[in-house]
Amino acid sequence: MSTENIQHSSLPSQRLLGKVALITGGATGIGESIARLFHKHGAKVCIVDVQDDLGDKVLKTLLANSDNESACFIHGDVTVEDDISNAVDFAVKRFGTLDILINNAGVSGAPCPDIRNNSLTEFETVFNVNVKGAFLGMKHAARVMIPAKKGSIVSLCSVGGVVGGVGPHAYVGSKHAVLGLTRSVAAELGQHGIRVNCVSPYAVATNLALAHLPEDERNEGVVAGFRSFAAANANLKGVELTVDDVANAVLFLASDESRYVSGDNLMVDGGFTCTNHSFKVFR
Repeated sequence: MSTENIQHSSLPSQRLLGKVALITGGATGIGESIARLFHKHGAKVCIVDVQDDLGDKVLKTLLANSDNESACFIHGDVTVEDDISNAVDFAVKRFGTLDILINNAGVSGAPCPDIRNNSLTEFETVFNVNVKGAFLGMKHAARVMIPAKKGSIVSLCSVGGVVGGVGPHAYVGSKHAVLGLTRSVAAELGQHGIRVNCVSPYAVATNLALAHLPEDERNEGVVAGFRSFAAANANLKGVELTVDDVANAVLFLASDESRYVSGDNLMVDGGFTCTNHSFKVFR
């Protein structure tokens, strides 16, 4: 087999140069890290969030060392179709196109180990944000990407989208749904040259992970306790998963480096979901 057309090159310093990315839930946590990393790699970034003050704060730091045409923020609730439609239109009007959609906005719901005590309202809230939000993002990104015959959609999933017993029922169920939705939409949009993937991280100490606690209780001790719990139950020892690790995985799927990857679920879990934790053969 001839190898004359195979390209051998190092990764470019700006892996998203000239791309336009819309990131939901980009004001804090993993979403903020994604926004900063994408911007660093040359993308024009549109942050969508319901937290206006935090979104504006991130925007100001992004624009501090660049021009006003490299990033923008718009208020948007992912459960409201008009908000998502307007956000996509806003990004296209501002930057001329949309190459990348990151469905990052999500909620975990309150812990409740007994399904008999689960609130239907709470269940619906989690599904509305996590599943409906991802669906609406895909729907409205598609109307821009299909005519362009290209694009990359990445949704934040979770180890809870692969196994059970790692979070509230609504959260785990919603992440399973996001994974199924991703594969279904990948089957359709692949016909138009659009890639659709998921990234599923292990536990990360973010506001989402601690959302069941009042803000005044999310102190350093609580965060340290969460990190200790995550480390004790992790498969990969000696390494702590950070928001930047997750953002780097998303960057790969958003970039042209993964140009033939679609319908995939990239696990960023240190082998957590491939291990049977009951047998403990290697412990």
